[in-house]
Amino acid sequence: MAEKVYKNRVKENYEKEVVPYLVKKFNYKNVNEVPKLVKIVINSGLGDVKDNAKSVQLAHDELKTIAGQKPVITKATKSVANFKVREGMNIGLKVTLRSDRMYEFYDKFVSIALPRVRDFRGVNPNSFDGRGNYACGVKEQLIFPEISYDQVEKIRGFDICFVTTAKTDEEARELLGAMGMPFKK
Repeated sequence: MAEKVYKNRVKENYEKEVVPYLVKKFNYKNVNEVPKLVKIVINSGLGDVKDNAKSVQLAHDELKTIAGQKPVITKATKSVANFKVREGMNIGLKVTLRSDRMYEFYDKFVSIALPRVRDFRGVNPNSFDGRGNYACGVKEQLIFPEISYDQVEKIRGFDICFVTTAKTDEEARELLGAMGMPFKK
């Protein structure tokens, strides 16, 4: 009996609807010119690590649950006396998602997590870096359905960066918008 091959709905939507839309809008001569999502990087800073060493493990587990992939612990490269940070201390976590996990996270973020944000009117359409990458911040991890409110020790936010192959911000905005990103009007 043949196995049913699972195909992510965001990836399928990209191939069937977004690519033809972008080819028509920007008059690409080749399908390979069409911008695509390359990776999603989730970055979380841990400001309370120096006070509570256990919080690194809790934040690590929460980010692992949200992303579906084990995060990497980032360390300080310099000592900063004002922040009580020494070189080599654990100061953050990051996860880089690619291919299927990236599309699954994108789908979950756009269709489940963002609508759960209180008073949500859309994400800022001006948070592009000039090279076609988009960054947005999440104020609390509770918007993700995997996180239980009772087991949260501290409300933490994180940054999410969507890296695309788009050459301009306009192309990237059209790409993400066509893939379902709810930009403010």
